[in-house]
Amino acid sequence: MRVVIAPDSFKGSIGAAAAARALAAGWRAARPGDTLVEIPLADGGEGTLAVLAATHPGSRWHHVVVSGPGEALVKAAWLELTGSVGVVELAIAAGLPLLGELIPLDAHSYGVGELIRHALDAGILRIMITLGGSACTDGGTGLLAALGGRFLDKAGQPLALGGGALTRLAAVDLSGLRKPPVAGVNCLTDVRAPLLGRAGAAAAFGPQKGATPGDIDVLEDGLMRLAELLGGDPAQPGAGAAGGCGYGLAAAWGARLVPGAEQIAAIAGLPHALADADLVITGEGRYDATSLAGKVVGTVRTMAGKAGVPVAVVAGSTATPPLTAHSRELVALAGSPEEAMTEPAQWLAEAARQLAVEAVG
Repeated sequence: MRVVIAPDSFKGSIGAAAAARALAAGWRAARPGDTLVEIPLADGGEGTLAVLAATHPGSRWHHVVVSGPGEALVKAAWLELTGSVGVVELAIAAGLPLLGELIPLDAHSYGVGELIRHALDAGILRIMITLGGSACTDGGTGLLAALGGRFLDKAGQPLALGGGALTRLAAVDLSGLRKPPVAGVNCLTDVRAPLLGRAGAAAAFGPQKGATPGDIDVLEDGLMRLAELLGGDPAQPGAGAAGGCGYGLAAAWGARLVPGAEQIAAIAGLPHALADADLVITGEGRYDATSLAGKVVGTVRTMAGKAGVPVAVVAGSTATPPLTAHSRELVALAGSPEEAMTEPAQWLAEAARQLAVEAVG
């Protein structure tokens, strides 16, 4: 058999590349003669750079220090792919794990703009920005400020960073904004949410960033004010990604908002690998109703369906009926969520071993 192993990371326990290795090891334990192709994947959220680095041997890391989403500086990096393509992962500079205490009104994306600026200074011709896992809801004003944009109050003074300040926004000055690279900008989004409304950046995702109902009202009002002054299309799918950074980059910089999982799968070579595959194994930490809406599992399923390749799913835990009969849940194998999280490689290997034995039958 030829088996393609294409998992997402299992957030909080194991990265996508390590998960793929563990699944491959388990399969080989039962069927050592099979051909295995490991293609770790991501959807534009945390860990995307690591996936791209693993699938692009000629890639080069650039390490810098930038502003974090709060007051502290953070060690960060961006990735250079062959062909002068720079990849910036928002979560590295503005991700939730970078904050010890959540600050929903004050968290900002300024450091993301600093990363982008470093890539531009290096002569990058095209930029991909992965939008996911953000701590902020600032509509991208922080990162645009780092690139030379000015967001002013009625006295003509620059606003403080953070989405909470946007209710005082009176004017936007983009005359000093750096130009995008000549080959353009793609934003890889892990959600297709609009900027505003119940499904938007503040209401849908603010609570996970620590926002109270009152905070959400403030953030929503600020984003509405930003949309009035900046223009663009706040209803565009993906505009609400990363606290509205998708909107800001599209409106001010002409960025294209594309589904991250689909784009990364194409870059990693999944469609080609599926052409002569007998089975594809995918997986993620939590399989639920969102898994088929632009996430890795749903993307792999769609691509495999077009290629006529059966799909097996390995998930840390499941909240909905499994995608196929050929599925495994790590919590069930390990006996508890704690054990599954503590030894994810062991249980991923066991899940794949069982799937391989099943394939023999």
